[in-house]
Amino acid sequence: MIEKNIYNNRLATFCLSVVAVIALTISSSCRKIDDVQSSHLQTDAQNWKTAADGRTNLFGAYGLMRSALASDNTQWLMGDLRRGDFISTGREDLNAIIDGRLNASYPIINRLSNWRRFYAVINACSIFIERSGEIVANDARYTKLNNQVDVAQAKALRALAYFYLVRTWGDVPLVTSSNDGQFVQLPRTSQARVLSFCKTDLMDAAQVLPFRYGSDDAILPGLYYGDDLEKWQGAALTRISAYCLLAHIAAWEQNYIDCEVYTKFVLDNYPKLGNGGAGTARYLAINELTATFPDSQSEAVNPFAYKRQTQLIGFSFEYGTSSATTTGHIEELTLAQPIIPKTKPEIFVPKDSINRIFTDAKDLRFSVDAVATIDAQRNDPYAVVYQPYYFTNYSSERPIFSKIRSIGAAKPTGNFLMYSSAILFTRLEEITLLRAEALAVLGLRGDAINALNRAAQLRGTSPFLETSSQDVLDAIFAERRRELMGEGWRWYDIIRYNRIKKPSGPFMYKNGLPLTFTQAESAGALYWPVAQDVINNNPSITQNSFWK
Repeated sequence: MIEKNIYNNRLATFCLSVVAVIALTISSSCRKIDDVQSSHLQTDAQNWKTAADGRTNLFGAYGLMRSALASDNTQWLMGDLRRGDFISTGREDLNAIIDGRLNASYPIINRLSNWRRFYAVINACSIFIERSGEIVANDARYTKLNNQVDVAQAKALRALAYFYLVRTWGDVPLVTSSNDGQFVQLPRTSQARVLSFCKTDLMDAAQVLPFRYGSDDAILPGLYYGDDLEKWQGAALTRISAYCLLAHIAAWEQNYIDCEVYTKFVLDNYPKLGNGGAGTARYLAINELTATFPDSQSEAVNPFAYKRQTQLIGFSFEYGTSSATTTGHIEELTLAQPIIPKTKPEIFVPKDSINRIFTDAKDLRFSVDAVATIDAQRNDPYAVVYQPYYFTNYSSERPIFSKIRSIGAAKPTGNFLMYSSAILFTRLEEITLLRAEALAVLGLRGDAINALNRAAQLRGTSPFLETSSQDVLDAIFAERRRELMGEGWRWYDIIRYNRIKKPSGPFMYKNGLPLTFTQAESAGALYWPVAQDVINNNPSITQNSFWK
């Protein structure tokens, strides 16, 4: 009934994909938007005949999304570096991103500025939506219900790709079909229209998606593609995933009324994701949040390894299924000695920033034990006793950000390291803090405080009190900064915070002249420039005005 009301009243990783499927899909999507010729994935009729074809094509699209976020560490370079808490140990290309010099001539910035990989996801999803129904008539094992659920996943995944595009580039071309056999050169569409398309797709998908796969879900009971819940938990987008994304789109549009409704649905219904086992979605204790794989049983609890319902939207790199990789993980940027045999990290959080961010003396993520430190300094004047969950070697010149450290070998040697951490878009703590944000904006201070305290309840910090004179919205964003550090949220949180607060002081500079946040947003400064290759291949694409 809740979902029907939402629908009526508010209309307004598992990824064992075949390499050839991914490669063909990338080629197809790139040419659809930017190149001179057109082709597409799986055009032959035999590729849409069996249930196995459906599985391969659907999870090939998942694989493309995972690749889009992992390639060049896109998730973190775009989300955590710009005006973020990390600084570079010497890489000038990373310094350019941190400083907002996104038109600097560095290969990695040029690659990040190219949106092709996200359109590869969109094209793969569109093809699946258009063609997968053919399998129903060809394979009795592939039921109409199975197809409806798969199409709903493809719609939700396409919406996620578009959300990443809009957050990164603002107005982007809206491609609603695969345009099979035809070359299209589309101009940029307003982000409002793009997100409207996404919301319609997500509301349609949310009516069909199950809460869990391969289990006793009321919508899709029984095994899913022959596998049970353990195989699928955290691997495929669920009904909860759809509402999480709807909530984030609403917050991005500053529609906090809808954001409150969607986050409430998530928090009221997330227990339906699991069956009470180890994979059930839950708020994470600090040792779970920072568990190190392959320590005993840690892959079963660490939210950044394996796959589980705690990853409300995420893309896994399972070590146990040989999906761990050497690149595309934040550990590649943040870890160094004594955790791995690397002299220094690429990025780190300076000690003065750590001390400014983590202000509660009881914070289990990071805090200094003043009494124990005094005792320790009797023997070593440089000794500091601190909570080690987020940082290692705090006393050194470059503290190691070790919150996420899913290393796929017990004793790594040399420079060959396998990482199994997932790319995580949202988890319960994040969506609860998003709800707190919505409640605070709507003036529901007491409810916002309750949500804030619920999100932080297992971190050892003192609860935010009703009698506090501190701005609760400031406290919420400060908690997001601590809890979500290294998860790709910082830059987008800065944007949402400033949209709410509308400060009048300088936000950034252009040609030595200050711009307020409102001026910077109007000028397109919040977004990335579009790669010149994209513009060269599609003359109807215009550059973001700030970067002209």
